[in-house]
This record gives sequence, C-alpha cells and structure tokens, in this order.
Amino acid sequence: VTEDKAETQQQRQKSTEAHIDPMSLPGVPTMMDVTGQFDVEFRITVACRNGSIYILRRESEKPKYCIELSSHPVGLVRVGKNVVVGCTDESLQGFTQKGKKLWKIILPAPITTMASMDLPNRGLQAILVGLANCQVQLYREKNLLSTIRTPDMVTSICFGRYGREDGTLIMTTKGGGLMVKILKRTAVFHDRDSAPGPPLAQSVRLNVPKKTKLYVDQTLRERENGLAMHRVFHMDLSRMRLAATRAYVKALESSLTPMSSSVSEPLKMNAVVQGLGPSFKLTLNVQNTASCRPIMNLAISFLYDNNLYRIRKPYMRIPLLVPGLIYPFETFVECTSDKGISDIIKVFVLHEEKSLPLLTAHINMPVSEGLMHN
Repeated sequence: VTEDKAETQQQRQKSTEAHIDPMSLPGVPTMMDVTGQFDVEFRITVACRNGSIYILRRESEKPKYCIELSSHPVGLVRVGKNVVVGCTDESLQGFTQKGKKLWKIILPAPITTMASMDLPNRGLQAILVGLANCQVQLYREKNLLSTIRTPDMVTSICFGRYGREDGTLIMTTKGGGLMVKILKRTAVFHDRDSAPGPPLAQSVRLNVPKKTKLYVDQTLRERENGLAMHRVFHMDLSRMRLAATRAYVKALESSLTPMSSSVSEPLKMNAVVQGLGPSFKLTLNVQNTASCRPIMNLAISFLYDNNLYRIRKPYMRIPLLVPGLIYPFETFVECTSDKGISDIIKVFVLHEEKSLPLLTAHINMPVSEGLMHN
C-alpha cells in the first residue's frame, strides 16, 4: 500500500510538472501581477527593465501582448480588466488587458509606491498612489477621489482587512514610521477630476424633438442631391477665397494696411486715441521691422474733414528709424463741431521721393463729449 501511495504521488507530481510551461520574456522582469486560475485561464502582466510591459496567457511560451511605455514603470496595479501603470515621468496611465491605451494623467510629484483599493460591498475599485511630496492620492480610473497628506514620504502601501475592519490602510514611511488609517463606514467618494476634458454638461442627454416632415424632406433632398450641393459649396468657397485675395492685393497696392509691403522700407504702425473731447490726444507708434537697415526721409500726413476737426500738427517729419525700436509721434486733434458726430481721420506715412504712401491707417474717432459747462 505504501509503494502504491508513493507511485501515485510521483505520478501526480509528474502530471503537475507537465502542465507547468516555461515562458520567456525579452527583458528582465521587475514587477508582476497575476489574475485568473491556472487550470482555467490566467493572465500574467509583467513589467521589465526595458520599459515595456508584457502580457502572458495560458499555453503561450511568448508574450501575447506588449505595451511600450515612454518611460520606465515604477508601479503596476490591475483594476478589474484594466492595467494601471505608474511611470518615472510622473504620469499615471491606464491600459486594457490587450494593451490598448485608455487614458493618461500627469501627477504633481514622482511616484514612490502604488496599491489597489478594493471595496466590493461599495462597488469601489480604485488605486492608491504614493507621491514624493508626502501625499497619497486615491484615483478611480483618471478621476481624483481623495488626497491624504502624510508627515513623511510614503514608501509602501497596503489596503485590506485588518482585524474586524474591512477598510484599513497601512503605510510605511521613509523614516521608518508606520501609519494605520481606518476607513469610515459613512465615507462617500466623489470624483474631483482636475484634468482637462469635456464638461459634465456634455454627458447630459438632450431633449431632442421628434423628426418633422420638413426635416425628413430636407434629409431626402440632401441625400439625392449631395453631389451637386458639394460642388456648389466648393464653388462658393473658391469665390470667397478669390474675393479675399483680390481685396488683399488691392490693400497692398494702395498701402491701406498697417504694415508696409515694401522690401526696402518695412514699416509697422498703430494708433492710439486718448481723451473724451473736444480735445483728443493722438499717438502714432511707428516701428522699423527691418533686421539691420535704418530708414530715413519719412513724414506723416493727415487727411480729415476741416469742418469737424483741427489738428495741431497736420504734417510731421520722421527722424531716422533704427530697426526694432518703436517711435511714438504725438499730436492733438480738436473737434470743432458740437453736433455729436464723428468721422474718420486718415494717416499716411510718406517717403519724400515716392508718390504713393508707404502706410495708410484709418482712425475711427470717438464722438466728442462736448465742452464742459458749469
């Protein structure tokens, strides 16, 4: 009987060893997470030193899936059917069990440790992330649920049952300390997602009205005449582009733009009007945008309605303009009408040897408030 038992044990050991298949990886493994049953189906998630994560399945000698990371992993936690990885670039990333990337968030500090937080009675599966800034953050997927501040940097975390408490968090710190925190039974977790994304109102279902007969007829018309409508749209778009190009060329030829198109005298000008009236202060800022060549022999002239305005300096000579500097030229404009109307004052930057202006600016003067009476 003893010999039969020994033979039976040897057969069981041989049969067990026959089911264990060796699996090879391209890199040196550093972290591992295993789920499933050996006889049914299992998945082994392995993080390696080459910055990649490999997923092994039953009856496969080589990895089934591979996740290539932008930096080396420092934490690996499985939450349900997804895998959450913490990297050295201070990021937390979520992947499916087939290696598809779901989300990525940037953390405020480097990651020191990670652990899972599972509360089946509340339906909560979250991730605890220890950071180098003495914080432990709780995430549900990419949503921040809570933040725990600690007196020292946390080096390891464990959450689970301790004694008669189901939700107990045990942490060790860099200085050798041990902290135990018990979750309140009345604790409520709300998402506090600080990452940029669509607003919460976007997920609210809209009260879309029913399809009317006009809508159905319009849909049928677009379906039948889609090609013709597309051609008309492109024709109108080409006409609009042509009109815009012609207007731009006309503005360049008549110097109606605030920037000069001349290669020899590249200039830029803007105007500022100050005051309530009837006296206004007009400041013209002229700049030479050339790289290393100064500009000389320029002047400023104004064109306006003599019945409405009177300018103290209607003609100003511009000194030598050094490249890169902004030269302000000031003058005063007095409104001579008390009818509460305004007009446009045209400003020309001229060259003494050319008939066409280099720059033209149209200044919309504000309505004068009139004279102040006691």
